[in-house]
Amino acid sequence: MNLLLFFKILGTEFIAEMGDKTQLMLVAMTSKYKLRDIILGTAVAILVLNGMAVLAGGLVSELIPTWLIRLIAAFAFLYFALSSLKKEDEEEEKVTQKGSRFAPLTVFSTFFVAELGDKTQLTAITFGANEGLQVAVIVWLACSIGLFAADIIGMLIGYFLQSKTPEGFLNTVAFFIFAFFGIITLRQGLILLLTETSPLVFPVTMGIAVLFIMASIFLFVKNKK
Repeated sequence: MNLLLFFKILGTEFIAEMGDKTQLMLVAMTSKYKLRDIILGTAVAILVLNGMAVLAGGLVSELIPTWLIRLIAAFAFLYFALSSLKKEDEEEEKVTQKGSRFAPLTVFSTFFVAELGDKTQLTAITFGANEGLQVAVIVWLACSIGLFAADIIGMLIGYFLQSKTPEGFLNTVAFFIFAFFGIITLRQGLILLLTETSPLVFPVTMGIAVLFIMASIFLFVKNKK
C-alpha cells in the first residue's frame, strides 16, 4: 500500500513539474554553472522545500505573503536574465572559478524562491495534509524524487544543447527564458499586492520592463565593444 502511494505521489509530482518555470530555469542555468553545482543546489532546495511542505503544511504560505514571494522571484529572474548577457573574459573566468564554491548556494537560493508557492509545492502540501504525519517520510521522498527527476531532464537538455549549438546561443535562450518569467512573475506579484483591477499594475510592470530592456541594451552594446 505504501509502495503504491509512493509511486502515485512520485508520478503526480513528476508530471506537475514537466514544463514548469523552474525546470526551464534549470535549462537556462546550464549556460552559467557546472552540472554538479546545479544538481547539488537543486537537490538540497527540493529536499528542504518538500520537507517544509509535507511537515508544515500551509505554514509557509501563511507566514510569507504570496505577493512578496512572487516579487522576490521576479527580480531574481530578471537578474539572471541580465547576467546571461555578461561576457566573461579570461580574468572574469578566473574570478568565477575562485567563487565557484558559491554556485550551489546561488542555485539553491534561486530555485528555492522560484519554487515557493509553486504548484509542485502545493501538491506536496496537499499530499502531506491528506496522508497525515504517519507517512510523512514516504510523501517527502516521493515528492522530492519526482520533482528532482523532472528537473534532471531539464538539466540534461540544457547541457545537450550547450554542446550542439553555436557559442552564445544558450545564453540568448537563457536571457529570454529568465526575462519572460521575470516579467510574468512581477505582474502576478503586483496583482496580489495591489489587486487585479488596480490601475497601477500595468504602468508599474511596464516601467520596470522598460528599465530592464534599457539595462539589457546597455550590457549588449558594452559586450559588442
